Amino acid sequence: MKKIVFALISFSLLVNNKNVFAQTEFYSVDTIREIKIYFDQPNWDYLLDSLFLAGDENRLVATTVSVDGTQLDSVGVRYKGYSSASINRIKNPFNLKLDYIKGNQTYEGIDKIKLSNVIQDPSFVREVLSYEIARKYMPASKANYANVYVNDTLIGLYTNVEAVGGEFLEEHYNSSDNTFFKGNPASLNLNGNNANLGDAPGTDSTLYYPFYSLKSDYGWSDLYDFIDTLNNFPTEIEKLLNVDRTLWMHAFNYSLINFDSYVGYAQNYYIYKDHHGRFNPILWDLNQSFASFRLTDASIHFPGFTILEAKNMDPLLHYNNISVYERPLMRNLFNNGRYRKMYIAHMRTIMEENFANQDYYNRGQAMHSLIDASVQNDTNKFYTYPDFQNNLTSTVTDLIDYPGITDLMDARNTYLTTYPGFQGAPTISNINTSPSTLAIGDSVWVTTKVTAADSVILAYRYSSTELFSKVDMFDDGLHNDGIAGDSIYGYLLHNIGHTVEYYIYADNDTAGRFSPERAAYKYYEITVDGDVVLNELCAINDGSWLDPQGQSEDWIELYNNSSSPISLEGYYLSDDNSNLTKWQFPSTTIAANDYLIVWADKDVTDSGLHADFKLSSTGEAVFLSDSSGVLIDEILFGVQASGNATYGRFPNGTGPWTYMNSSHNSENLFPVAVEDIENPKENSFVVYPNPAKDVINIRLDKTGVYNIVLRDINGRVLSTRSINTSSNDYTIDISNYSSGFYLLTLTNSEYTLTQKFIIK
Repeated sequence: MKKIVFALISFSLLVNNKNVFAQTEFYSVDTIREIKIYFDQPNWDYLLDSLFLAGDENRLVATTVSVDGTQLDSVGVRYKGYSSASINRIKNPFNLKLDYIKGNQTYEGIDKIKLSNVIQDPSFVREVLSYEIARKYMPASKANYANVYVNDTLIGLYTNVEAVGGEFLEEHYNSSDNTFFKGNPASLNLNGNNANLGDAPGTDSTLYYPFYSLKSDYGWSDLYDFIDTLNNFPTEIEKLLNVDRTLWMHAFNYSLINFDSYVGYAQNYYIYKDHHGRFNPILWDLNQSFASFRLTDASIHFPGFTILEAKNMDPLLHYNNISVYERPLMRNLFNNGRYRKMYIAHMRTIMEENFANQDYYNRGQAMHSLIDASVQNDTNKFYTYPDFQNNLTSTVTDLIDYPGITDLMDARNTYLTTYPGFQGAPTISNINTSPSTLAIGDSVWVTTKVTAADSVILAYRYSSTELFSKVDMFDDGLHNDGIAGDSIYGYLLHNIGHTVEYYIYADNDTAGRFSPERAAYKYYEITVDGDVVLNELCAINDGSWLDPQGQSEDWIELYNNSSSPISLEGYYLSDDNSNLTKWQFPSTTIAANDYLIVWADKDVTDSGLHADFKLSSTGEAVFLSDSSGVLIDEILFGVQASGNATYGRFPNGTGPWTYMNSSHNSENLFPVAVEDIENPKENSFVVYPNPAKDVINIRLDKTGVYNIVLRDINGRVLSTRSINTSSNDYTIDISNYSSGFYLLTLTNSEYTLTQKFIIK
């Protein structure tokens, strides 16, 4: 059986990490958090000022920090940022380290809270709105708002931005211990290269220490190798750089005129090395987006630029003109003609999906309405309340001119619409795969209609842990593509596994286009239901299940979906995608519609099935391959929960992965107990299945009149309806909604309740 689905923005969301869900709630844009900090020291501000002036990374310990009423003690506090903090300000930005004294202390899985003081932004929406846009196209921090108090005195309204740290990296890269740097010069040179990834400092990696902050245990030689390749061997750069992710970052910065970034003074970004050995750039510090920062572009506007120049900023300045200060991460990529067309295609997507359709203005208005009262109550804000009211649309003049966001972006959209490469791109339509019924090991045709293209490329992979391979598609009448020259292109993928993920890119001599438009962050997916699948795993065994030797070990459950027994002799399990044959099954048969447990404990000499690897409680991958070396199934999972929780498929054997109560060697059951579905508690309702795909079912505690509102995780209303039902069951079609987290609110005469659910 074949299923075709539109893939998630990030595969890490597929794993439904428990901490990820908690963080999503904590950073939900539709809620203003309340954070209260309590110090015993009456001169707490002087002490924090002193640490800041000394450049000291140490922290002042807060007796208590209250987050939405939850009390946390012994929290380490310091200021964050550089120019945004000052000993002469009341409203300084805060960095709260919750586990500073207590090593395991978190709030909803979060160990660090970063609070920005909204300086350089009269509108109060630049940072939160920018991160919301960025998350559509690349891993980027979640962000919302918080009212912050110290010793019960309101300091003001802050932006609450997710830290780019271990939790972030685990969520998006399924690791956190690889090479990790921040482009963060110790002393910013306003007339220099800073953290530009140029090789001017020399061949000794120690010469780069002043320009980059090492956030991992090691990595200076990795950084130098990357810089050396970028500057001296740019044709080899794809081996060490996620080029597509980099082009998305540049497209975002130039679309939104976010120049307090790599573009301007070459700072405010992170780079993380993934398990493929490629560096991935990560955005940071977006409070001066939408042209709030205009001090330099490191090119012809190096002394600074006006609002008018911002509206008409050439997105290829570092190709079409000089670089006054080297920016090799742009210039050396833009020298490649195909990269330039891909970059402009990404910009077109950002502009069309957010600005041409005025979505950004609607989101900005919604944020304004949410925070209006809090802004009025913020007596320490840096601008007036009328400035806040006006800056979404109109320029506000203070020490500098802060452009009205709509005034800037409507003009920018008009300018970019006529920019070379925005028009004349190929069209991609009618994407199909055949045959309709597939099994693991089969071949599958991918076809599409593409007009006005000189080249059509299919990018594909058989696992989310792999890199995309790229091949040319054909319009020659020999590749299931109809008649030669009819604009139908085809390509045959051989020996497929459980999953095929793919996207299409086409270009001509002037422009390019992706399908889906957000590729490669989004992609199309074909999934094949295998007979034998990975069905459940336990990476934290609390003793509920013991191996034959009486030990509490990690375990992996397989399930046979077929009605016949299957021999697993010659099959393999592995936790390393570069070595899929790590552990081979002995002569073993899994019965029809039955289960098989493999203990992941490295005790290979013990009797029974014991793999030669263990599972990481912080997340990793498991792979199942057949005797021909074909990848049958895989699961990439995140941080696991303790207690009796495991991670498994629901529905059993075929569904997506989710947390559940342990069902070792038996059918996986939905996390909500069956009796709760059948008999909802009074004044409650249940949503199932969860995660869902095409429909969700609502089990009501009583019949009657209900108002039902469906929202996305950012609070936007997607649909509303009123029902008068004589049944306790109601079904909603969700097939038109993309993957992600959603909120369903039911209101009747007695209560208003909200439940969370996931679409995959």
